[in-house]
Amino acid sequence: MAQWSDANRWLLMAAALSLIGAMLHLACIVGGPDWYRALGAGEGLARAVERGHLRPHLMTAAIGAVLLAWVAFALSAAGVLPPLPLTRIALFAITMVLLARGLLIFVPAFWRPDLGLGFKFWSSLYVLVMAVSFGIGAAQRWRFL
Repeated sequence: MAQWSDANRWLLMAAALSLIGAMLHLACIVGGPDWYRALGAGEGLARAVERGHLRPHLMTAAIGAVLLAWVAFALSAAGVLPPLPLTRIALFAITMVLLARGLLIFVPAFWRPDLGLGFKFWSSLYVLVMAVSFGIGAAQRWRFL
């Protein structure tokens, strides 16, 4: 395994961005409806949390768990963690999912009216930066995976 200083910087950035995303999703669960609102989840989800529904928390926890798995794949591919199975396939799939999600801002049919334009823009930009980080890092490390 590589030391942190020798690890692929693009994949380290992908891991960091994924970890931040996971922590923000999990913070919504702890913080409650105000956190859902502040982080742009939409009024419908915030109200469902206020009514005591578990579905928003379960969805948010699932997204957080997926993002944590992405952290593990990024760190494994960077050489910081031991190799994980199917890393090539995972990195390709992660990059494609992020690219598709990031580009949804250009598809008005997918816009949710309960989310503000600022949230749509900044979250899409964040996700596109994640896609670029995973994609470039995977391309650089591909032959070693």
